[in-house]
Amino acid sequence: MNIQNIKCRSLILKEIREFFDNRGFLEVETPLLSPHLIPESSIENFKTCLVSPYGDDIPLYLTPSPEIWMKQLLAQGSGDIYQICKSFRNSEQISPVHNPEFTMLEWYKTGIDSRGNIKICEEMVNSILQKETAPECRPPFREITMEEAFQELAGFSLEENIEISDLSARLDENGIPRNKDDSWEILFHKLFLTLVEPELPTDRPLVLKDYPSRLVTLASEKPGTPWSDRWELYMRGVEIANCYTEETDLTKMRDYYRLESIEKAALARVPVRSSEKWLDGMTDFPACSGTAIGVDRLLSALMGDIGIRGVILFPLDDIIF
Repeated sequence: MNIQNIKCRSLILKEIREFFDNRGFLEVETPLLSPHLIPESSIENFKTCLVSPYGDDIPLYLTPSPEIWMKQLLAQGSGDIYQICKSFRNSEQISPVHNPEFTMLEWYKTGIDSRGNIKICEEMVNSILQKETAPECRPPFREITMEEAFQELAGFSLEENIEISDLSARLDENGIPRNKDDSWEILFHKLFLTLVEPELPTDRPLVLKDYPSRLVTLASEKPGTPWSDRWELYMRGVEIANCYTEETDLTKMRDYYRLESIEKAALARVPVRSSEKWLDGMTDFPACSGTAIGVDRLLSALMGDIGIRGVILFPLDDIIF
């Protein structure tokens, strides 16, 4: 534990709040314990229960992000909002860039798409730079599309190799193991994580945008293209932030819930409960863009630390192993 870093962390969190307060965002505080979650098959969750003295125990889940309740607030007319809170993800490797409990900054700006949120993110990072911040973590951000990244770093067009048979062939050509029953998503991630992500430029922050819409998310699709309106921010090769132009079509949200609930029920080690009531509350969800940032990773990058251990108090592997 580095006490000077902890003091610096406290100061930066105040500066982040000042940044959003000065731009008219409302700070909110939503539940960390939830009776249901947005089903996300790529995430494992923590489950606990309320031990009731009057009836059956009530299962509860630690939220993997504040998205579930912040979107309900937006649908109820909150306007622009932000939150800094703890979030929880299970079954992930504890490493220099992972702790099961971590701090997330999430904000939603109404009336803009994900491009508008690149500018907000860039300005926010600019406002909290430290004297120790290395040049490769300072704006301006570099922007590159997923298609450009595949063409330049993997040597082929993803758009022209979008079918599962094409992805399988590219894996075989590059000697990357696959299983005959791998899904499209697994094949894509094997190619991306092996050929593209390790080679992404690191000389300054990188916005990787236009992800394949076959990756099932609540990001809106870019009409007439195979891409969704989504970007991720990388610093020094580490993913820092994830941003969507949020899906507002209630039918597509219901389809997402149905498909991800089936996937999660089949594959999750910790099955979770989803609720149709959440969808009922999304009827008036406004056009907006939302960004989620891993605060611990961002601070370690800005403060010149190699990993998050220097900027968080009591990492889990320090207190249980």
